Amino acid sequence: MIAVGEAARDLREPWWIFGGAAMALYGLTDLHVPDIDVLCAPRDARALLAALDGQVVADPGEGLFRSAVFGRAPDQPILVEVMADLETRDGAEWRPVAFTSRRPVFIDDVPLFVPDIRDHIALYRLFGRPKDLARVEQLERLIA
Repeated sequence: MIAVGEAARDLREPWWIFGGAAMALYGLTDLHVPDIDVLCAPRDARALLAALDGQVVADPGEGLFRSAVFGRAPDQPILVEVMADLETRDGAEWRPVAFTSRRPVFIDDVPLFVPDIRDHIALYRLFGRPKDLARVEQLERLIA
């Protein structure tokens, strides 16, 4: 994850690590983190992908999610997926995915930004998949 923080130092807009990687940064240890999900602005997404030797991938905009910019950096120690202007399907509508909070977590003096746990819980509830609802339970235990 440090590589993401180092590559993101020069981004112009706020960015966040979310998903399972953020849950690990919150301190949860009993989970598998297959990738690092990053949400940022479109210009920053392209810059971050370039810095991580990743590539923009065409987003079909089908299923539950779509992004204005989506890309992967598969040659990192953990796959990094970068999204900009992410939206999620809510019934027949597309809703923007955005966080209202941002807090740093430092690893070796490198800042990694995550949303507040409550913000993350709201996102998982919006997604509504069984795996997301299970994550809600894990996160709620952290703030109980």
